[in-house]
Amino acid sequence: MAITLKSPREIDLIRNAGRVVANVLSKLKEISAPGVTTSQLNNTALEITADAGADALFKGVRSPHTANCFPGAICTSINEQIVHGIPSANVELKAGDILSIDFGARLNGYCGDAAVTIGIGKISEERCKLIKVTKGVLDIAIQKAAPGVKWSVIASKMQNYAESLGFSVVRDYVGHGIGRKMHEEPKVPNFLSDELIADDIILSEGMVLAVEPMINAGTAETRTLNDGWTVVTKDGQCSAHFEHTIVIVKNGCEVLTLEKP
Repeated sequence: MAITLKSPREIDLIRNAGRVVANVLSKLKEISAPGVTTSQLNNTALEITADAGADALFKGVRSPHTANCFPGAICTSINEQIVHGIPSANVELKAGDILSIDFGARLNGYCGDAAVTIGIGKISEERCKLIKVTKGVLDIAIQKAAPGVKWSVIASKMQNYAESLGFSVVRDYVGHGIGRKMHEEPKVPNFLSDELIADDIILSEGMVLAVEPMINAGTAETRTLNDGWTVVTKDGQCSAHFEHTIVIVKNGCEVLTLEKP
C-alpha cells in the first residue's frame, strides 16, 4: 500500500484543519442537551466551519449503498447507531441518550477528522462505562504510537482492552490515513486480524492517521438502515465512537485535532 508521509508544512496545514474540527466538536458538546435537535447541531457546525473559511468534509459524500449523498456536515449517531447517523429536525436528543458526533473539515486543501461520544443529561452506569472504555481504547493508540512500532501490536492492545471489559470492537469500519483526502492509505483497524498481520503497518515519522475505535456493548455485528447511511448494532445495544487525527513524530505521536491553546 502506498502510504504518503507528510512534510512539516503539510502537518501544519492538517493541524490547522484539525483545530477547526476540535472547535466544532467542543461547541457541539457544550450545546447538546435534551430537546436539542440534531439538525440544530448540524447548523452550528456549518456556521463555525464557514467562519473558519473551511469546508465540511462529509457533506455531499456519496453512499456506497445507494445513490444518496450525505446531507449533513456532521454525523450524529444515537444509542444503537454506530456511525453515519444523519442530522434531522425530527430527531430530538433525550435525557439518557448517548450521542456520537463525527466531524471532518478541509482547510487550505488539507483535512482533519475527529469524533466524540457524550451523554445527554443523566445516563446509565452501563452507558458511562461504554463511553469511558471507548475513549480508553483510543488513548491506548495515542500512548503507544511511535516510529518503528507495528500497528498490529497497538491494534491487539486496543482490542484486548475493550474485550477484557466485556465490550466488542466493530470490524466493519476502521480508521484511515488522512491528508489532502479524507480517506487515504492505510486502513487502520482497531483489532488484530490475519489481514493486518500479513500486511502490517510499520509506523514512521510523518505518517498521519485518523484513529477511530467504535465499541459496542453487545455484538460487533452491524447493519445499515434503509437510508443507505446509518449503521446500527445488529442486536440493538449501544455503541460509542471516539476519533483523533494523529501524526507520528520522533518520540511518539501528536494529536492534531485539538483546540488551539
